[in-house]
Amino acid sequence: MKILKPLVSVKSIIALIGITFSTYAYAQETSSNKVADKTDWAIFVEDNPKECWSVSKPKKTINTRDGRIVKVKRGDILLFVNFRPESKVNGQLTFTGGYPFAEGSNVNLNVDGTNFALFTEGEWAWARSDEDDATIIKAMKKGAKAILTAKSSRGTQTQDTFSLLGFTAAVADAEKRCK
Repeated sequence: MKILKPLVSVKSIIALIGITFSTYAYAQETSSNKVADKTDWAIFVEDNPKECWSVSKPKKTINTRDGRIVKVKRGDILLFVNFRPESKVNGQLTFTGGYPFAEGSNVNLNVDGTNFALFTEGEWAWARSDEDDATIIKAMKKGAKAILTAKSSRGTQTQDTFSLLGFTAAVADAEKRCK
């Protein structure tokens, strides 16, 4: 646990810097940072510092509280794979649910029946290690859809379904652009 805490902080800081730009860039569909589309995924590149990412929005979102579907206001809901050569980030999976996650909770990522746990901090969730990132990305390359289930700080259960059509090509393109 003592080792995990610094890892969480370092990953959080690195991801937050990149994701701040990523979220803004993706929200701006006409952004000059967008360099390509691969079916349901888009590729963005930032030059200073060099960063490349593939990103997608969910195809389906369900929000429930006490077992009932509810309407809630959420920010951007995005699933990313980031590459940052300067900080040696090589394929970091990141999810933002558009709300603060329940403290101490995990996000469950289900890729065609295989489950993975992502740790949370604020509005962000990540794999616990570089090895977990690689395993999840490998599963996503073989998969058809990814379902992320999480709990908000207000107790709302969310389920976001992402298409993986174009995922493999988008990740390969983003990685190549950041070599």
